[in-house]
Amino acid sequence: MKQINKFFKGFYYAYRGLISGFKERNMKFHGIATAAVLIFGLILGLSKIEWFTVLILIGVIWSAELVNTSIEELANIIKDHEGLDYYATTRTRDIAAASVLILAIIAAIIGLIIFVPKFLIIFLG
Repeated sequence: MKQINKFFKGFYYAYRGLISGFKERNMKFHGIATAAVLIFGLILGLSKIEWFTVLILIGVIWSAELVNTSIEELANIIKDHEGLDYYATTRTRDIAAASVLILAIIAAIIGLIIFVPKFLIIFLG
């Protein structure tokens, strides 16, 4: 019974982490971008494959942003514990942020490939 309880507590902790992550500026941006993409996807009538692609990209970017946020939190803890200057953890923060940037650029390119032709068909006939 304790194993089952631990299992379900894991969902609670993950939910708490997600809520905590959405307090960050970048996650709020990703949330707004996600809403816009989902609305445009519904309006433009994405195919199943396009929906799978879009949803996977959303999940990957959200996950990367949450990992980036956790790395920044750990960097802050280490910085404060060791009495380090902010710049002592800059490289770590920059590398973690770069991973999100790369994913966001790729997602934007794929988004353009999916959405632009549909917009052109609607607006140019």
